Amino acid sequence: MAHNESLVALNGTQISYIGHDCKDIPDFLGDTYGHFARRLDLSFNQLRSLAGLKMFTELEELVVDNNLLGNDLRLPRLPNLHTLTLNKNQISFQTNHPALLEHLADVTPSLEYLSLLGNEACPNQLVSPDKDEDDYQRYRYFVLHKLPQLKFLDTRKVTRKEVMEAQARGAFMKVVKPKSEAGPESHPQPYTPLPRGSRDARNHRGVFAKCRNRFIRNDQL
Repeated sequence: MAHNESLVALNGTQISYIGHDCKDIPDFLGDTYGHFARRLDLSFNQLRSLAGLKMFTELEELVVDNNLLGNDLRLPRLPNLHTLTLNKNQISFQTNHPALLEHLADVTPSLEYLSLLGNEACPNQLVSPDKDEDDYQRYRYFVLHKLPQLKFLDTRKVTRKEVMEAQARGAFMKVVKPKSEAGPESHPQPYTPLPRGSRDARNHRGVFAKCRNRFIRNDQL
């Protein structure tokens, strides 16, 4: 256990266990830090399941970018979780994707900040050159129909107009336009959907460049 704990970056109530190629959340993380951790970063692993989160009862922020999480993702009930980033995983808009959004609505009732950039489910032009802004907007309406309490989705603030449109038509926005013929190859740009704020940047591998549209909350100004 001592060896494992040496791989953990601890900053107050912020826990980082990044880039260790684990397929499941190690038991020692929950046993040691679960009772007080408010922020947990598990980016750049090989996670296919988040079952180990059951020990993190006080969690408010969860970052699991660059893993192998798919549509079958399930979380324990996390009543205080307000921020969830699932960037660059394997979540798609297949038939069971709505079930994932409904699951999040059920187990994360306080969720306000969600980012799905770099997943097939998110038709972002930076990673899907055959998609356009209309595709992305339809995706936003659909997600907001399922999660109407969100304040930020990906790098954009949710507007009142979007919420109204999502309530009216979001249930019918799942289907996106057929793929067009392949165009010129694009070069995906790095992004940072969440603010650093008071976070210690040394706790995270600095692969994301700054983005002009980041989640910023009043308590981080």
